[in-house]
Amino acid sequence: MNDLHVRTARPEDTEPVLAFWGLAAEGVSVSDDPAGVARLIGRDPQALLLAERGGLLLGSVIAGFDGWRCHLYRLAVHPAHRRTGVATALLAAAEKRFAELGGRRGDAMVLDRNERAHQAWVAAGYSREPQWSRWVKHL
Repeated sequence: MNDLHVRTARPEDTEPVLAFWGLAAEGVSVSDDPAGVARLIGRDPQALLLAERGGLLLGSVIAGFDGWRCHLYRLAVHPAHRRTGVATALLAAAEKRFAELGGRRGDAMVLDRNERAHQAWVAAGYSREPQWSRWVKHL
């Protein structure tokens, strides 16, 4: 895996990231469009982390920090490259970012129905907190 490279996204990555999420991510979000991704990269250029090998996009994670909490979104790995350390490398980079920013705990948004992801998060040392529910209002 030493040829795997994790880097921050650039504005020109917007369309490739959206196409990648269509292939590798479970579900869609209201902000899964060029304007949403561009806004993310413009607001926090270090938040969207991409894993590549030989120029091929293999994974992504959004490591958002609001100054208080560390949030992980859109951990996605190319289906043909799962269970090869891509997610591990992305989470290590995200956790390093959080530690450097003074973050103390990371939390992840994971679909209830995505059992494969549940196993990956547990393997990475995360645990579900059943007392929390997500409340959403589209603006």
